[in-house]
Amino acid sequence: MHRVVITGGSGLIGSYLSTILAAEGWQVIHLTRGDTGKGKYPSFRWDPDNGYCDSEAFREGDAVIHLAASNIGEGRWTAARKREIRNSRTVSGELLHKVTVGAGKVPSVFITASGVNYYGSQKSERIFTEADTPSTDFLGETCRLWETAADPFSEAGVRVVKLRTAVVLAHTGSALNRMTAPARAGLIVRLAPGDQYFPWIHIADLCSIYHKVLTDSSMSGPFNAAAPHHITHDQLMSEVARLKNLPVFLPHVPAWLLSVVLGEMAVIVTEGCKISSDRLSATGFRFRYPDISSALRACL
Repeated sequence: MHRVVITGGSGLIGSYLSTILAAEGWQVIHLTRGDTGKGKYPSFRWDPDNGYCDSEAFREGDAVIHLAASNIGEGRWTAARKREIRNSRTVSGELLHKVTVGAGKVPSVFITASGVNYYGSQKSERIFTEADTPSTDFLGETCRLWETAADPFSEAGVRVVKLRTAVVLAHTGSALNRMTAPARAGLIVRLAPGDQYFPWIHIADLCSIYHKVLTDSSMSGPFNAAAPHHITHDQLMSEVARLKNLPVFLPHVPAWLLSVVLGEMAVIVTEGCKISSDRLSATGFRFRYPDISSALRACL
């Protein structure tokens, strides 16, 4: 039985992925900050903030999937909050290297989450590929450092894959639920300016990508985990309105108001660009939900 150790296993992606891998016959191990005896899967204690991780979680040749990271959409980006966001992605990766490679328990593959924010918070018609350089803004630099924390595994001969993930759509627990919450009251709320692109991926496709990466030893380096259908925010909300038979009549929420309410974090919803999935498709991967209509039907 193959073993896979997952950080962030209780989160949106981790919980879906753990279920799928367990059904496929993988022995799923979680690293947790909480009670190690309460989860569905065998779990071991870790506390990256204090540099602790139970090394008994790992065996030679394990697959390691690093999903744990502080949510960029929770709380205004104060200086302290920015440090927390960045450290949750870098310090944790360094700790995982210490307790695996550093302790002589070399993984067969190390898969780290990353984000399409690697390319920056900007509104652009350009289609970004894995060959593009990282942005120098806060999110771009954060993603660069996030990925850099995985590089020592490569130096030790471990196959490393970095999945630059778009906004994940799911039936429950995803950003889509927050974005469409006003629809339950019959309202479609659009965020300014509306023509910003909205990179996205359905949770089922994202989990299939992780599964493929685990089993396809030819895959290494960065991959954009984003659906091939490029849509704007307005197109997304128009499709939600169509599926729910709701009118679109409210004006856009002004960008300046979003900045007042959210501060610098407003760029998450007011900016967006096109992300290429061509490198992923070249591996033979096929999306189950390549277009927003089929993805939203599955979610809503």
